[in-house]
Order: sequence, then structure tokens, then C-alpha cells
Amino acid sequence: MKKIGVADTTFARFDMGGAAVDELKSNGTGFKIIRYTVPGIKDLPVACKKLFEEQDCDIVIALGMPGSKPIDKTCAHEASIGLIKTQLMCNKHILEVFVHEDETDEEKTLAWLAEKRSREHAINCLNLLFKPENLTKNAGKGLREGFRDAGPLRM
Repeated sequence: MKKIGVADTTFARFDMGGAAVDELKSNGTGFKIIRYTVPGIKDLPVACKKLFEEQDCDIVIALGMPGSKPIDKTCAHEASIGLIKTQLMCNKHILEVFVHEDETDEEKTLAWLAEKRSREHAINCLNLLFKPENLTKNAGKGLREGFRDAGPLRM
């Protein structure tokens, strides 16, 4: 049975991990979900590594909500680098799902974005794990998780 790890943080202002777990459960069977919550975004790389090595996960979704201050952007960048290194060390995918607090000024829109992006990446996770051909069919279409798709370039 495949295992999907969901790593999230207490720093986030929305339960992104809960949204991802709900979406995974409502879109498939034949896998186990293991959730691991850590305090902050820079804790996500080791959480993912532990999910791979200690829980034998096949793929992990890492969810976080960096703040809007310059230090938050630095921390998000450092966490992203850590997630990339973890993917390379473990040779497994980590879907980085970050929603930056300054992507919108409205709290309702921020909550909507956090939920939508978390759920859309949960579907990406299932596609990577079980139906990679679905991703290939969408190559070059300018799809975006959360806000409106950008669409493909036309010649």
C-alpha cells in the first residue's frame, strides 16, 4: 500500500494540512495518509525526511504559510532549499505548497487561496503517485494552483 505524507505547520493561519488530507481522502483509496505537524516552515525539510525514512512514505506534500515580513521570505527560501535537498537525498517527490500571506490583502481571499492550493496540490500528488499520464496531458497549459490559470502561450 502506498503512503502519502502530509507535513504542515502550526505557524500557518489556515489548516492547509487538513484541507489536503480531506481532498486526498475524497479522491482515492489504496493509500495511507501520515500527517506530521511541525512548528514552522524551516522544520518542514526534516519532517519530510522523517516521513520518508521513518514512515516509508512514497511522496510528501509540504504545506506552509510564510508571513509577509522580509525575514519570513528568507525563511521560506531557506525551507524551499531544504525541501529540494531532501527530495534529492531521498529520490522522492515533495510537493511544496506555500501560500505567502502577502499574496492578497483580504483574509477571506487568503483562506480561500490556502484551501484551494492545498486541495489542488493534493490532486497533483495523487496524479504523480498513481496517474502521471494526467500530468503529461496538461504539460504546457499554464496551470496554476490557487489563482486563475495563466493558460498556454500561443504562436
